[in-house]
Amino acid sequence: MTLKTDADVLPQAHSKKTSLDKDLDKIVHVEYAARRISQRLVAPGLALLFLSLTAAFAASQTGVQTSAVFIVIAAMLGGYMALNIGANDVANNVGPAVGSRALTMTGALIIAAVFESAGALLAGGDVVSTISKGIIDPSLVPDSQTFIWAMMAALLSSALWVNLATWIGAPVSTTHSVVGGVMGAGIAAVGFGAVNWTTMSMIAASWVISPVLGGVIAALFLAFIKANIIYRDDKIAAARRWVPLLLATMAGVFSCYLAMKGLKKVWKADATAIAVIGVATFALCWAIAKPWVHRQSEGMENRNQSLRRLFHLPLICSAALLSFAHGANDVANAVGPLAAILHAVQSGDIVAKVGIPVWVMMIGAAGISLGLFLYGPRLIRMVGEQITKMNPMRAYCVALSAAITVIVASAFGLPVSSTHIAVGAVFGVGFFREYYTAKSKRRADYLRAKRNDSDTALDSDYQAPEEISRRKLVRRAHFTTIIAAWIITVPAAALLSAGLFLGLTLMQ
Repeated sequence: MTLKTDADVLPQAHSKKTSLDKDLDKIVHVEYAARRISQRLVAPGLALLFLSLTAAFAASQTGVQTSAVFIVIAAMLGGYMALNIGANDVANNVGPAVGSRALTMTGALIIAAVFESAGALLAGGDVVSTISKGIIDPSLVPDSQTFIWAMMAALLSSALWVNLATWIGAPVSTTHSVVGGVMGAGIAAVGFGAVNWTTMSMIAASWVISPVLGGVIAALFLAFIKANIIYRDDKIAAARRWVPLLLATMAGVFSCYLAMKGLKKVWKADATAIAVIGVATFALCWAIAKPWVHRQSEGMENRNQSLRRLFHLPLICSAALLSFAHGANDVANAVGPLAAILHAVQSGDIVAKVGIPVWVMMIGAAGISLGLFLYGPRLIRMVGEQITKMNPMRAYCVALSAAITVIVASAFGLPVSSTHIAVGAVFGVGFFREYYTAKSKRRADYLRAKRNDSDTALDSDYQAPEEISRRKLVRRAHFTTIIAAWIITVPAAALLSAGLFLGLTLMQ
């Protein structure tokens, strides 16, 4: 008979968990699951808290009156729309900078929130159109009560649609959502004759024109950078020659963009003044950028990775200026219908333009900033990282293209969407890279020479032929989802708005 030693007994004794250990494991799992669920509820909880505070704030501003309930409800709807604008629309301004690593996510959120709020409060204007883009004739609306229900239906439907688009990960135009909502409610209230179909046809044309134009301009700038800087033997010398001009071009374009769009509601500059501002800013920036680039490039390795650092500061500035201009322009999508409802409730009449009280603008600015912090990171990653791979030079092309396209379209009177332009520019950069990677003789000769030089590593953009054939540089799933969302935004918002309007009128 053999005796068992402690070494034989202990493993068997510990091979099975005691009932207490099993219960403790279950408690740990329950606590982990509860913690995960509670984390998911933080954002909706804060959003509901914001809407509750918005209602209380609106009630305190309007006082005790029989019609105050309409104003409170409209304020909550405006706050809800502002949350969705922050969650969806702001991603276009900072997404490329985040995707290129020029900005961290936290830095981008802070910059966007500060400059969106500044744009809304400082340059959002004191007057707004009651009917978005003039697509409905207000004189055809029979009475103020019908107008109030129509605006509420338009505001709620556009907010719900943008919320759905954010949930599926599609950056859509909040302006087009409001246009669709107003159109649907107007048709339900008055009939098809109330719609200005000429204006609607121009808006529909912008669905195609703005993303294509943005993509083409971004691709042209990227082609210039590749040909004159990236695929040159002496990249540093090329950068010292061309980067100051590129940075000065960005500064000049953004000064024109800011004068034309960001400050248009506080200062109406004519074409001559805008051109003078652009040329003067270009010259000043070039004089500053030339010695700055020379100093920054001293001691740099002859690699693309080194050159990218030269574009970090301009990208941060572009993200801030795009956010400022966006806040100045698109806050009207949230507070415009709210201001129209407020005027109709208090005065009983319907006018084409109404003044915006400061407290109404504060709701829009606060809602956009909070929506950005709570739900913005998902769309920021989509635009900056998931559609196609970004680096600072590609992000520069996207930002510059967005500003140029808005300026050109505004000069021709085309109602374009900044969302469509920015995302179209991202697509343009990605598709151009696909073409250039497969077809460029300059790139092929450059990489062949690099491979023959055993002392030099391959260019960071190099991909083996089998990798190129295996993976496209633009993710087609995201491309089709976003294009489909763009196409159905106006009709979807219109149908939803018409249904909501009919439902609200039946409840009276």
